[in-house]
Amino acid sequence: MEEAVGMVEVRGWPPALAAADAMVKAANVMLVGYEKVSGAFYTVIVRGNVSEVKVSVEAGVEAVKKVQAGAAPGEKLLLSYHMIPRPSDNIGYVLLPKEYDIAIEAFRVRS
Repeated sequence: MEEAVGMVEVRGWPPALAAADAMVKAANVMLVGYEKVSGAFYTVIVRGNVSEVKVSVEAGVEAVKKVQAGAAPGEKLLLSYHMIPRPSDNIGYVLLPKEYDIAIEAFRVRS
């Protein structure tokens, strides 16, 4: 796998949606999807070039921090975030089976 994988884990659907939106708008990455871990915990996952994924994850974290401003006092929305540069090919085949498709390109917004 010649690219990176980035993840942002949050508590609640609004911060998950905000993170996903910011992540795909900030960099040239593909939204692989999200995983509902348990209850209200979600992990948003993106793939792309190492530098693009780094920018994307940073944007997702910042977006969640903005949502945090409207949350109840003491409620922690950002749980964790991580980027794996150049993961093993096995990770791509087993855990991230969604491959880039030219049909996705029609939905990309370029600045």
